[in-house]
Amino acid sequence: MSDVRRIAVFGPESTGKTMLAERLAAQLGVPLVREYARERWDEQGGVLGLEDMLPVAQEQWRREDAAAEQARASGAPGIVCDTDALTTMLWSDLLYGTAPEALRRGAERRCRGYALYLLLDTDVPFAPDPQRCFPDAEDREKCRRIWHGALERRGLPYVWIRGDWAARERAALAAIRQALAG
Repeated sequence: MSDVRRIAVFGPESTGKTMLAERLAAQLGVPLVREYARERWDEQGGVLGLEDMLPVAQEQWRREDAAAEQARASGAPGIVCDTDALTTMLWSDLLYGTAPEALRRGAERRCRGYALYLLLDTDVPFAPDPQRCFPDAEDREKCRRIWHGALERRGLPYVWIRGDWAARERAALAAIRQALAG
């Protein structure tokens, strides 16, 4: 993809990914790639279907590549991504039982280009939101295993981010600084 290091904030819903991604990008002075699926959800009146999964991933890729170009032009060492296409693929499989083949191929190829995944644990309270599906502890644990397994099976670089909000931020910053230095 590029010499710009890509950091993915990754994990199940309601684990603080968006808030953490925003804070990390601001503190590190690097571009932030916001989650496009949330925008599309709002644009479509709260409805996303299987047919939306590939366009969501493609727009996320486009935005991510544009942020990497911005980082390269400004001399920033990396970008922080509030999600990635692997997440879109996992949600597609979870919600619809399948994912478009082009999404699957693209996600599998692109996930290898991240310097680091920050895997957020489900050890924080669930925050209700119309876009969220799995408030029960059992479902959250299932999602936690799915997201963790996705990284493990692919041998992708990740660190667990756990604890209260301050601990999460400290751990994430330390991990990113190490990844950007390497």
